[in-house]
Amino acid sequence: MKKQIFAVCDLEAEYACNFMDYLNQKKNIPFEIQAFTSVESLVAYVKKNPVELLLISSEAMCREVGELDIGKIVILTEGSKPKELEKYTGVYKYQASSDVVREVMACYGAEKAILPAQLPVLKKTTEILGVYSPLGGCLQTFFALTLAQILGREKSVLYLNLEEYAGFEELMQKKFLHTLSDLLYFVKQGSTGITVKMNGMAESMGNVDFIPPVQSPEDIRGTSWQDWEHLLQEIILHSSYEMIVLDIGNGIEEVFQMLDMCTTVYTPIKTDKMSRSKLAQFEELLSVRDYPQILSRMVKLNLPYGQEVLAEPFRAEQLVWGTLGDFVRELLGKDEV
Repeated sequence: MKKQIFAVCDLEAEYACNFMDYLNQKKNIPFEIQAFTSVESLVAYVKKNPVELLLISSEAMCREVGELDIGKIVILTEGSKPKELEKYTGVYKYQASSDVVREVMACYGAEKAILPAQLPVLKKTTEILGVYSPLGGCLQTFFALTLAQILGREKSVLYLNLEEYAGFEELMQKKFLHTLSDLLYFVKQGSTGITVKMNGMAESMGNVDFIPPVQSPEDIRGTSWQDWEHLLQEIILHSSYEMIVLDIGNGIEEVFQMLDMCTTVYTPIKTDKMSRSKLAQFEELLSVRDYPQILSRMVKLNLPYGQEVLAEPFRAEQLVWGTLGDFVRELLGKDEV
């Protein structure tokens, strides 16, 4: 199926081209990208091709463009909008491209209740990889982030942290406007266009997209398995992500069912007697609960501790170059960084 068209029009040619290059590098954008540096070329194109989303600078916006059959128009501003453009949503031009995209997707998702049948299938399959240990431990998240970063060099990857206490705002020294709690709210309300709303929340971290984790453990504990399953199915069916890396905590209801959705479950372990005893109990319970197939998918890992996990400020890209990066590349059979 053909992708819907996201057009960008800015009279500043360098900005339009650079922004288009950024969008084309983003593997998860569910649109075909077209860039224009003149109103005339944009108008000629739209008259022959249906455009679903247009991001256009305030200088380029005019009555002729407003009369075109375009699904959604967002104005690229340099501060305030001219009075005649007040009816359109505006996004500030001179910020990080990732922030521009996130705001545009949020604007689009807020007004577009897209039915699943309207969203094209943009990839053949989506593989879910789980990272989970009944023992807990901080290196689990560092491993999951490293795994996602390395996989993200070749495929479009979404990282989801499903722990009760992820600590990402402190880790990254950043406040997030939207979190997984907001996305789960839409899921529980039965909202349509879940993946469109998700695109408006997704943050970039090196080669990977992620939804900022919940801030309250109740949002993890209070989400039913049916809602988790619905969210994952929406991402599988209606997003362009080729891989989902789930960083799974113990607050998930029916964690065995979530693990059963994973093609591989990476399980960090420890070698002391207490840890081995806990792991043995977990494995026995998998058999008793009739999930022996999960045992065959588990890859037990004794993770190395590298100095990169202590680096200040934290940057996920640094994990790829450190001890954990070497460990993951060897695990995946990848020689190149």
